[in-house]
Amino acid sequence: MNERIERWRLILGKQADPQGEVSLQGQVQGMDRVLEALYDSDRKAGLGSSSPNVNRWLGDIRRYFPTPVVQLLQRDALQRLGLERMLLEPELLEAIEPDIELAGTILSLNKAMPDQTRESARIVIRRIVEQLEQRLENPMRQAISGSIDRTARNRRPRLNEVDWRRTIRANLKHYQPELKTIIPEQIFGFGRKRAYLKDVILLADQSGSMATSVVYAGILGCIMASLRALRTHLIAFDTSVADLTEYLDDPVALLFATQLGGGTDIAKALAYAQPLIQRPNDTIFVLITDLYEGGREEEMLKRAANIKASGAQFITLLALNDQGAPSYNKQLAGQLAALDIPAFACTPDQFPSLMAAAIKRESLHSWMAREGIAAKN
Repeated sequence: MNERIERWRLILGKQADPQGEVSLQGQVQGMDRVLEALYDSDRKAGLGSSSPNVNRWLGDIRRYFPTPVVQLLQRDALQRLGLERMLLEPELLEAIEPDIELAGTILSLNKAMPDQTRESARIVIRRIVEQLEQRLENPMRQAISGSIDRTARNRRPRLNEVDWRRTIRANLKHYQPELKTIIPEQIFGFGRKRAYLKDVILLADQSGSMATSVVYAGILGCIMASLRALRTHLIAFDTSVADLTEYLDDPVALLFATQLGGGTDIAKALAYAQPLIQRPNDTIFVLITDLYEGGREEEMLKRAANIKASGAQFITLLALNDQGAPSYNKQLAGQLAALDIPAFACTPDQFPSLMAAAIKRESLHSWMAREGIAAKN
């Protein structure tokens, strides 16, 4: 019973027990102290104004709470107390628990960071990138390799494409003693070495609401760029367009090259990306945006229709994160659906499977049904 009362006291805060009738001791008392500093509405800056106070608080929450709760408290501190300075001072950055949403906040403050802080920020971003790569790289490689193995067999190779070792080994049973040679029944070739099998163009909205999606798009884009069977482009846009393809070998540099927080001009971004489509039937075009178009909607829809009509596979992701798509332009989503361009939210863990389905030119509606995803319209 005492434990339940203590928990309710922690949840409701000090104001629920003004007489101090519930006695908190030891670790529970420490937990109450750090929660009060953040959530007590009567105190406007419960963590104080000095770096030591914030640093001590960051250390305390890591002592008392598991990592997911620590990340939540850090985000709340940024939002409720305006502690962006947590991300502008090296000693505070070093105490922060890596978190995908904090990555977006760090990147949005990139231009405001003093030089001595930027290196600490890069260390934090690198830690986040490494965590996400560990989670996403193997599933992406396995999904794409599996789909390529079924589409890239070269059954009629030219002479310079023949895999002689495999061909001889497979046809040893057809050795002709009288001719002292092998007459091959089947010839194997190096099909996938001739060219990129698929072109992937990622077009990522870097307006403020899409920060987490941009981080995931950047990391997944770098993983795909490391696969020789794919030629990957990554373009970020707000009201301007930035081609980040040259950074795909360094995810940290790529993320710091983004400029989170601007407006949105999808039509301009499509106009830039459309000429990159050189092989429409072998191109997967992924537009990542919540569809809140600040430019001309008619132009945006016209270009989307042209890209779809060219033969490219056109996918619209309203979000690429673990939270789904809480807000998006329903009217534009419906108009894209009328063009047979599905618009839906996708988690990073579902993205490898989505790319595998696109490589095999599987019906995306079938893939969505299998994943339990509903198209937005």
